[in-house]
Amino acid sequence: MKLKLLLFSAFFTIGSLFSQTIQSPSEFLGYEIGSRFTRHHKVVDYFKYVSETLSNVKLEKYGETNEHRPLYVSYISSQENIDNLENIRKNNLAQTGIIDGNTDNKKAIVWLSYNVHGNEASSTEASMLTIYELVTNKKDWLQNTVIIMDPCINPDGRDRYVNWYNQVKSTPFDINQDAKEHNEPWPGGRPNHYLFDLNRDWAWVTQIESQQRVKMYNKWMPHVHVDFHEQGINSPYYFAPAAEPFHEVITDWQRNFQTQVGKNNASYFDKEGWLYFTKESFDLLYPSYGDTYPIYMGAIGMTFEQAGHGRAGLGINTNEGEVLTLKDRATHHMTTGLSTVEISSKNAEKLNIEFKKFFKNNNSDYKSFVLKNDNDDKTNRLKNLLDQHEIKYEYANGEIIKGYNYNSLKEDKFSTSKGDLVIHTDQPKGTMVKVLFEPKAKLVDSLTYDITAWSLPYAYGFNAIASKTKVNSITTTTTKSITNSIDKNAYAYIAKWNSIEDATFLAAILKENITPRFAEKPFSLEGNSYKRGTLIILRNDNRFDNFDEKLLKIANNNDRKIQAVSTGFVDTGLDFGSYSVKPIKKQKVALLSGEGTSSLSFGEIWHFFEQELKYPLTILNSDYFSRTDFSKYDVIIIPNGRYGDVLDKNTLDKLSTFTRSGGTLVTIGGALNSFANKKGYALKRKESKEKSTESNLTPYEEQERKSIGHLITGAIFKSKVDATHPLAFGYNNEYFSLKLSGSTYNYLENGSNVAYFDKGTKNVSGYAGSKAVKNVPESLLFGEEQKGRGSIIYMVDNPLFRSFWDNGKLFLANAVFLLNSDNLN
Repeated sequence: MKLKLLLFSAFFTIGSLFSQTIQSPSEFLGYEIGSRFTRHHKVVDYFKYVSETLSNVKLEKYGETNEHRPLYVSYISSQENIDNLENIRKNNLAQTGIIDGNTDNKKAIVWLSYNVHGNEASSTEASMLTIYELVTNKKDWLQNTVIIMDPCINPDGRDRYVNWYNQVKSTPFDINQDAKEHNEPWPGGRPNHYLFDLNRDWAWVTQIESQQRVKMYNKWMPHVHVDFHEQGINSPYYFAPAAEPFHEVITDWQRNFQTQVGKNNASYFDKEGWLYFTKESFDLLYPSYGDTYPIYMGAIGMTFEQAGHGRAGLGINTNEGEVLTLKDRATHHMTTGLSTVEISSKNAEKLNIEFKKFFKNNNSDYKSFVLKNDNDDKTNRLKNLLDQHEIKYEYANGEIIKGYNYNSLKEDKFSTSKGDLVIHTDQPKGTMVKVLFEPKAKLVDSLTYDITAWSLPYAYGFNAIASKTKVNSITTTTTKSITNSIDKNAYAYIAKWNSIEDATFLAAILKENITPRFAEKPFSLEGNSYKRGTLIILRNDNRFDNFDEKLLKIANNNDRKIQAVSTGFVDTGLDFGSYSVKPIKKQKVALLSGEGTSSLSFGEIWHFFEQELKYPLTILNSDYFSRTDFSKYDVIIIPNGRYGDVLDKNTLDKLSTFTRSGGTLVTIGGALNSFANKKGYALKRKESKEKSTESNLTPYEEQERKSIGHLITGAIFKSKVDATHPLAFGYNNEYFSLKLSGSTYNYLENGSNVAYFDKGTKNVSGYAGSKAVKNVPESLLFGEEQKGRGSIIYMVDNPLFRSFWDNGKLFLANAVFLLNSDNLN
């Protein structure tokens, strides 16, 4: 009997050993990691294989991209921890106060994110090496650590890069920097399907990948998060600690542990003689990065940057004469990933203690932010953003409060109404609330990696106040239900115009061949008052059998209120037959893309039309733009970019003919440079009134800091608005713009200055160089130059920036739909 038991035990042990044998990535894929790029589906196959082979690894699908590639996270830990995974998750959330429950958690939770930029492709290769090492040679770390790995955040961009590279590379690969395989074509593999930079979308969650990932992230709230990147080929390796400026909410512990991680990484790099640097370039301020978003959610957030990027391919000769290979890049990323897990495992208990402390939220001067609900659509859009981050909000109960007024830019009184939005910092995610809502972030250093202003009340266009005392609030408010009914005797139906949801409704009725009009002047009728831009849908314009039913269905689907009226004879204002009640065309819209175009700006507009307006547009490419028959289109949009030969004299002449014939040309950001000071166009660059008296004797080490005095890289300015102009319908007489460059233009002498910066303009929030800011007063923001029967719209600042500057979007919708209404076919 004992012999049988021994034999059974031996058999079971041998069987267990065999069951735990796992192939390396190279064995599974059939090639060595670094010898080629692995397409996304093969990466997924390997992670599936590991989870199916080992019981202490669990794979979970959390989403899908626009191009239908799957998104996965993998959980790696000890068998005991994997069996208890849900309790570990809940205990960790209980530490934050997000849920009630047992707060006794001693497991470190480390999240490793790879390949947010698709052409920084070595990190996904490293993810496979890393999981293999964790489950074979680093099992001891798994006893008190749960590792969450996302092997590829941006598979659409990665496969765009990998597919291109595989098509053009030489065999063997060419290390010459001039080789085609080291020079990606537009738009490159960095962004996602809609050409958004996903590493700047964590807080704004405009993209489907971000939305699904943030939902999963907030389900776990890890203690450590590493975002793996690549940088230029001539930089070595960057890891924490980060550079200044640090946001003031970042704790001493978060700073100190970054240094501990950095020193642990350095110990491995030192042994191999690998070069690295720390405390440079990559700061911790802008809240929408893969390092800062986790930091403001209590984690130790870090960016690791390996030399390489899209230029490196499988191997490239650097300026120092060394060959940088994909194999080396993947090995370096594997090393820092494992090092981070190691130091986290050693400090698991301390990580939990400090993580719990973070959520006491005693670091904010402001206790409540109150946003006036004068537009339900706008309020609902902000609430949707807060819901995605699981940030709590309540409602004002109607009282007078004091605080910093975002519009008057000073301490002021504020009368609240029931339904106004109240967001307190006294909640688990109060630190993130402070960061997102504070009027201006404290800036200890003007040398930053990104924009320095993003306050949500400005971005969403709210009249708001920041209070240093907690505002009384209630948890619920009454909601207005929208009911529409058919009136076969209605002379017309009326709908409001002050939000993107209204523009989406307009786009929907145009697609269904319903002809609307809009009122250029305010009016009142049957006891109701209506503002400029109000949509008027006349029965006389839509003489088909099911007009009422069709319109009602579209209104209900878009949650829009349409008011039936029995007459076009108004009480005040102008009647519906007036010339000022103008028809809206079913616009044929074209959008320029390709070399010269900013892929980010193009992507913002493309995404806006497809995902928000849901209105068709034709994408043109810059390589044949000059040969395009512009008469096929009603609106042509030229995104931010540097167009050089793309917009040469002949093309500019063609565009002038297009506008004179009734077309609308919309130009954004850098595109204006192609029209400024050109014959036949009213736009003129604003020249600095100051004559430079500076010498060129600035010391070398001070030159970079001195040069930023001429730059504006993301600061908020308050502009004046002519709200009587159709381009500004839906706005009041002020607009806060996010200025992204120091480029300035004079007021239009022959045209409409719809939004502009007046003589006393100063920056409201964020850094603006002392030299650049002097040129902003008395300059153009948005303007219209009428040419013949059409017009050119000049948008100096980008109204769609990263799709998070929500309050600018209606300007673009107005430009598309309301400006060539005189030319209805």
